[in-house]
Amino acid sequence: MTLFNEFQKTFRHFHRQQRHTHDANAPILRASHLSMRYESGVALEDVSFALNEGERLAVVGPNGAGKSTLLKIIAGVQTPTSGEIQIYGHQPDGHICIAYVPQRTQVDWSFPVTVADVAMMGRVGTLGLFRNPKARDWEIVYQALEVVKMADLAKRQINQLSGGQQQRMFIARALAQEAELMLMDEPMTGLDMTSQEELFGILDTLHERKVTVLLSLHDLKTASERFDRVMLLNKRLIAIGLAEDALNPEHLLAAYGGSLQFLPTETGMLALGDTCCHGEDLH
Repeated sequence: MTLFNEFQKTFRHFHRQQRHTHDANAPILRASHLSMRYESGVALEDVSFALNEGERLAVVGPNGAGKSTLLKIIAGVQTPTSGEIQIYGHQPDGHICIAYVPQRTQVDWSFPVTVADVAMMGRVGTLGLFRNPKARDWEIVYQALEVVKMADLAKRQINQLSGGQQQRMFIARALAQEAELMLMDEPMTGLDMTSQEELFGILDTLHERKVTVLLSLHDLKTASERFDRVMLLNKRLIAIGLAEDALNPEHLLAAYGGSLQFLPTETGMLALGDTCCHGEDLH
């Protein structure tokens, strides 16, 4: 998909209806009985959960578990077969507070735009599709690029970026959008340890700003150490909660089956999986 196509889908989703106000008494996100069925089979089945404002939730599970499908449904890129999403107590249509960062492998990086152009895409939900940005919009964009340490690369073409820089650029777009809920699909895949640490440093900054983050990944250790709660998914919701509760051996075996092995360590049990980190979902 090109950046422009992905942007168009998200733009249409945000502007189908009049914008909703937020219900302060409702969770930022509530998913109720989500199911997604394709001709090839079931991708999600009866998934329900809620996400609190400012929380960081990691979604983990084997390949084909439906992690990408779940994020796309919440972002409005896909429509579920059944079930409902609510953002601050309302249907997601009309909210511009949701930012979606797709897998890097799903983006056409030859698309001729600069880093600043992509960050400015975050302002279009406020501006409108064909209105020219004002000085204040560019100020917000460059502030966002400063946060992710990309201001000096503002004029660089996106095909000249490293993997870590690509992820930071998308976070800048979300900051320029003034997003309150950020959905990130496998942002750590293919990044070296230095780039991963830089990305987590930026996520810490988002946490300080009360931005809620829902992020899918494969690394169970990272999920347990870096996130407030963990969701274990394999088409259906296996468990959600603190890592020590959600990632217990019983739940992990239910999610991964025979592809998971347990090794004793000084601090408990170490779970080892043989799932690959690329091309996570078939849908």
